[in-house]
Order: sequence, then structure tokens, then C-alpha cells
Amino acid sequence: MKLLIDTAERSLWQKLAPSGIYCGVTTNPLLLQRAGLSCSLETLSELHRTAVGAGFGEIQMQSWGETPEALSDMALRLADLGPEVVVKLPATPAGFSSASRLRLERRETRVTMTAIYAPSQVIAAAAFGAAYAAPYYARLQEAGEDADAILTRMQLAAGTDTLLLLASLRSVEQVVHLSSQGHRCFTLPPPVAQSLLESDLAAKAVAEFDAAARG
Repeated sequence: MKLLIDTAERSLWQKLAPSGIYCGVTTNPLLLQRAGLSCSLETLSELHRTAVGAGFGEIQMQSWGETPEALSDMALRLADLGPEVVVKLPATPAGFSSASRLRLERRETRVTMTAIYAPSQVIAAAAFGAAYAAPYYARLQEAGEDADAILTRMQLAAGTDTLLLLASLRSVEQVVHLSSQGHRCFTLPPPVAQSLLESDLAAKAVAEFDAAARG
């Protein structure tokens, strides 16, 4: 099981890192905007230092650019920030082209192909050898698609070397449901990440243990 935190809010990273259950964090330009941060290499360099300092083994950063060349150039710059960086690129022709250039020039850098909505995109990500393919679960549901059936097909298409990194999750219940279907890699937004360990019954049991310990 791999759990990541889907936010650029550094205060939440610091809060959740001590639990030891999250192996990394995921970001993208929209999450940077929501956190009140500029989408710049300088900002992402600072986030990288914070993530490493908090003890996370990876930080996923999405490249951007108005042309394929700009997308590729930024991907290379992100990769140079450190070995903990996983570069995110869209599962589009421009994204795969950028991923190919990244592999040629920074072979050791791991890649996540993102904005996944179709099994065919997962096939392409697996053929490329991407570390992750990130489907958007809730967005599929909200578009009226049978998200569970699509994810099952994606899981078969991914093979053994490319992990499905399930994103766009709205609740702990969705995570539990998807885990029961065999999925093992999730990136969780702040409300879900914070509530994952909450249980009224567990809290009651702990209070009883503490009371007994005090005599």
C-alpha cells in the first residue's frame, strides 16, 4: 500500500508526516494556486526542500509549458531538483514526447503520466515504462462514467511495472471501496488524508485504556 498527500499546503505536510503512513506528496499548478503559491521553479525548489526535510521519500511535481519544448525544458529542470522528484506529465502526445526526452537526458528520473481518463492512456503509460499512471476517480464518476469498471480495465492494462496512482478522491469511504477492489496506491486530498485515522470507536477504546492505566 502506498499513500501520498495531494496538496501543496506545507503545514499539512508537517502535520501528517510524523504518522509515517504517507510516503510522499503530489502537487500540480492548480494545487499550488489553491495554496497561494506561485507556479515557479523557485517555489517548487522550496517545496522540495520542505518535503525532504519532513521525511517524505518522493514529491511529485507537474511540468507545464505552452509548447512541447517548454514542457520538456521544465520537466528537465524539475528533475534536477533532486532524486526525490517524480515528474508529472499529461498523458497526451506532447506529454509523452516530453517524457521521452526526459528519459533520454535524465534516465533515472521517475515519471507519472497524469490526467488519465481512459484505459488506452494507461496502456501507453505502461508501454513507455512510467512509474505511475494517475486516473481521476471522482471526475470520472461526475462525468457519468462507470468509474469502477474503467479502473478495473486500467488495472489490467497497467501490468506489473506501472502503478495506478488513484487521484481525485472525495472521501475515506471511496478509498476503502477502491482498496477492496485491489487498488494499492492513492493520493489523498487534505480532508481525506486528515480523516483517514479517525474513528469514534477507536477513540473511545483509547480513552478506556488511559483510564485503566491511571487506575
